[in-house]
Amino acid sequence: MKTMTAFKLAAFGFSSLGLVACVEDTGGSSGPSVAEQACLRDVTRVTNNPDVVLLSSSYSEAGTEVIAGVGEQRAQWRCIGYSDGTTGGIESLVNEGTL
Repeated sequence: MKTMTAFKLAAFGFSSLGLVACVEDTGGSSGPSVAEQACLRDVTRVTNNPDVVLLSSSYSEAGTEVIAGVGEQRAQWRCIGYSDGTTGGIESLVNEGTL
């Protein structure tokens, strides 16, 4: 599992959508993969919230599981990202009954 934590507000502009997402990184990688970027883009789109950060990811050949934090509270969202830039299985991991 690759955990991303401190790449201070590296913004990724998704120009065609006018969306921005942030990535936190430990500096040990060259930035988010295509699959991770795709998940950040699509979680931003689904939540309609540009404040999205990469919390963690777990690579597999079948697809990369990405956990993104949304908003100030970093509400966790799960996404499966693929190397071709597509995504699937986007879902909130927040217990909405407690909100």
